[in-house]
Amino acid sequence: MNDPQVNLELAREHGLSDAEYEQILKILGRVPSFPELGIFSVMWSEHCSYKSSKSHLQTLPSEGPAVLEGPGENAGVVDIGDGLAAVFKIESHNHPSFIEPHAGAATGVGGILRDIFTMGARPLASLDSLRFGPLDEPHQRYLVRGVVSGIADYGNCFGCATVGGELTFHPRYRDNILVNAMNVGIVRQDRIFRARASGAGNPVIYVGSKTGRDGIHGASLLASREFDEGSASLRPTVQVGDPLTEKLLLEACLEAMETGAIIGIQDMGAAGLTCSGFEMASRSGTGIELDLDRVPQRETGMTPYELLLSESQERMLLVAEAGRESELLSVFTKWDLDSAVVGRVTDDGHMRVRWHGEVVVEIPVDPIARSAPVYERPTTPPPDLAQRQQLDLTTLPPEKEPSQTLLDLLASPNLCSRLWVYEQYDQLVQASTVLRPGGDAALVRVPGTQRGLALSTDCNPRFCWLDPYLGAQHAVAEAARNVAVTGARPLAVTN
Repeated sequence: MNDPQVNLELAREHGLSDAEYEQILKILGRVPSFPELGIFSVMWSEHCSYKSSKSHLQTLPSEGPAVLEGPGENAGVVDIGDGLAAVFKIESHNHPSFIEPHAGAATGVGGILRDIFTMGARPLASLDSLRFGPLDEPHQRYLVRGVVSGIADYGNCFGCATVGGELTFHPRYRDNILVNAMNVGIVRQDRIFRARASGAGNPVIYVGSKTGRDGIHGASLLASREFDEGSASLRPTVQVGDPLTEKLLLEACLEAMETGAIIGIQDMGAAGLTCSGFEMASRSGTGIELDLDRVPQRETGMTPYELLLSESQERMLLVAEAGRESELLSVFTKWDLDSAVVGRVTDDGHMRVRWHGEVVVEIPVDPIARSAPVYERPTTPPPDLAQRQQLDLTTLPPEKEPSQTLLDLLASPNLCSRLWVYEQYDQLVQASTVLRPGGDAALVRVPGTQRGLALSTDCNPRFCWLDPYLGAQHAVAEAARNVAVTGARPLAVTN
């Protein structure tokens, strides 16, 4: 391989700090290979490790009588009675959507769907939460059209109803739009699957689309930098989604789960094969050996660095019971998906990767996944916070006629109907939608039962701008009120 020489300068280009590079040298006792440097850079990125927010997120309340699975898995799980559980999660895809709005939003939907069905649940309903700059600016209209069409195209083709959401415009989001996708699915409580890689000698199986060069370093470089309208050169780092393949992957995975041969499963999202492999091994206290020559590839000449960091969509990694590989592979073949045994579980706590017979990666699992750096960043209030919180009524414009004021309010992009957005979404697919978009909360029927789920996404960004603490409280309270006015009991929150 003609890999570049790894040094401090190259580490900085990968988003690692000087101290982090020194820590890598201590962990390995040597200079990392180029693929190893790539692994550290994605796994220790803000996007994958939460190194600047983990200490705060760990203080959130995550236990309750209905909670079956809290933070740490692919999605949260709560008991909804009748032996069933709701699996739900919301996730952002902000920067990819700014660079390539249609593809970024579409793959955001695809990623959240996989997080749900990798737990064994069938996706039932989607929601979104969107923030853009002023709508009277041409580039913002381009972003809005692209994001909304991306959400619609992926969800509609996949076959999951989009039943609600929210949308706000403000100049503060001009160069940092927010695109959040949420999904909820239903699973039997005795059929919940988790991301595990237990049992030394058990096979590691790849299933889904072939691996290409799309999305490489989307987690570490794309998701951790600031953007402006001149960032089009970053489009190759945005993944490309295929909802029809995702639908096949859903059905194949759910059928494979019924065989009882799957021990653990995780989707290949941010950082692709690297993140799924390390996280599954870390949760089980094991190691994994991978053979990259066995990975289904869409392009020729891909290097270990590219294969490990690719974020090609619609892919899963699973661990199966030894001796039952052919049983699972036959299921995936039936659904016309690429699949292969690409490795095995080990008991030595290391990730070992081979390519053309040569070991190109050998890293202890725990320092990458469980023991990534955690920082307590200094925090200071914005210097203009006190000024923001002042309201001088004498500075307001002269009073208008009430009728004109009402017309102005109705014409505001932040108050007018959202019909143009949600009429693009299939709101009724699967025939479970009871209350459609446009109200306080959506309501969906739980198939096969007399139960329903009320769902809402909500936040007033101006409140958060004026007072982050009170703004966050109001966001939770408003979402809970939206659910309550449908007659439902607020049960759990995701953020």
